[in-house]
Amino acid sequence: MNILPRISQLSPRVIHILGCNPGPFTLQGTNTYLIGTGKRRILLDTGDGQVPEYFDLLKSVLKEQQVTLDHILVSHWHPDHVGGVETIQQSINKDCKVSKFHIEERPTEYEKLTDGQEVSVEGASLKLSYSSPNRVYHTPGHSTDHIILHLEEENALFSGDCILGEGTAVFEDLYDYMNSLKTILRLNPSKIYPGHGPSIEDPIQRIEYYIHHRNERERQILEYLSSNRGNKMSAMDIVKDSSLYLAAERNVELHLKKLEKEGKVKKSAILWSKI
Repeated sequence: MNILPRISQLSPRVIHILGCNPGPFTLQGTNTYLIGTGKRRILLDTGDGQVPEYFDLLKSVLKEQQVTLDHILVSHWHPDHVGGVETIQQSINKDCKVSKFHIEERPTEYEKLTDGQEVSVEGASLKLSYSSPNRVYHTPGHSTDHIILHLEEENALFSGDCILGEGTAVFEDLYDYMNSLKTILRLNPSKIYPGHGPSIEDPIQRIEYYIHHRNERERQILEYLSSNRGNKMSAMDIVKDSSLYLAAERNVELHLKKLEKEGKVKKSAILWSKI
């Protein structure tokens, strides 16, 4: 495992500030990024808001760079990404704008990101990519409101929790998530700055691994259902009785829901069978 420094200059336009909130789902902590080269910068994500050390680090970077925050962008609603917004506004810059993609089931007071919107500060032009009826890129799956950012000057992608620097990501909807991975692959980034873990220097190989990993799990599920054609079984039955015993029941359930959308399996009550 690569030990992440608390602060690191990743490129002329990107400074990484670690959220200092390590855990099973956050790895070494949530990555936040200060973006731009001018006096006013963009901050992507804010940590969980529970660690004073993070805000001390952010203040120290702003002081050292002699800059201020122009805009906070939130990749998605999960607390470890949005939790620090209020403290930053209260103790660092009360006039800093905050923007996030809106979904009806999770209303927010933040400014609404619009389809195809570009956010620019000196030295950085960011194109926002997110789920929308008239989407430019589609990146839900980890969460319904998830966005990714494309830093045009470097062809670098801020992937949020779609792609991690270590291990694989969790997701709410696998059908959407797989489509998002294919979209990210088509963007052909030269580098990925993830929401957790170290920067990814081989992005295409990593994206293809994510896709292959899920396709292989799906192949195993379909193979098992085919060998038990005519039998209906729950996700836990599949986990216990097949070579998928290492897979979490929830992940198998999400795979089955994706296959149902594709017309490959059907569900009766809580039981699944191959079509």
